[in-house]
Amino acid sequence: MILENLKPKLTAIIQDKTVAVDHRLQNVCELLTQHVSYYDWVGFYFANHATKTLHLNAYSGEPTEHTTIEFGKGICGQVALSNQNFVVPDVKAQDNYIACSISVKAEIVIPLFKDGVNIGQIDIDSNTPNPFTSADEDFLTWLNEKVATIL
Repeated sequence: MILENLKPKLTAIIQDKTVAVDHRLQNVCELLTQHVSYYDWVGFYFANHATKTLHLNAYSGEPTEHTTIEFGKGICGQVALSNQNFVVPDVKAQDNYIACSISVKAEIVIPLFKDGVNIGQIDIDSNTPNPFTSADEDFLTWLNEKVATIL
């Protein structure tokens, strides 16, 4: 499976201490959009718990105006509060969805924990209806565990 085959490349990117952390995160996003056909937009949001907002850090895909998201708003904001994975097979069926692009059909958001605290998340939009499986959840949870080691 393509996701498993990406793990060595992602590990190498994450562990490359000659590259700044923000650039490593950017490289992770780009690798995912380039190699997973249904990952059309990939980004990392990080939490500011004092202001209860998420802030976009690195991303790959179409530019977005959603660089700051309040906790509770949209799929990302809900994950900031729930601390749970959120897979949305059809974004049109979600009442609390923030549309980034009319072409987005599905979304997956996986929280990123550091020392037991939800410090952010990886957010992936897909232009393919219902593409995400438990394999994506497992893979992205693994990825966030790796990313947490450099934060």
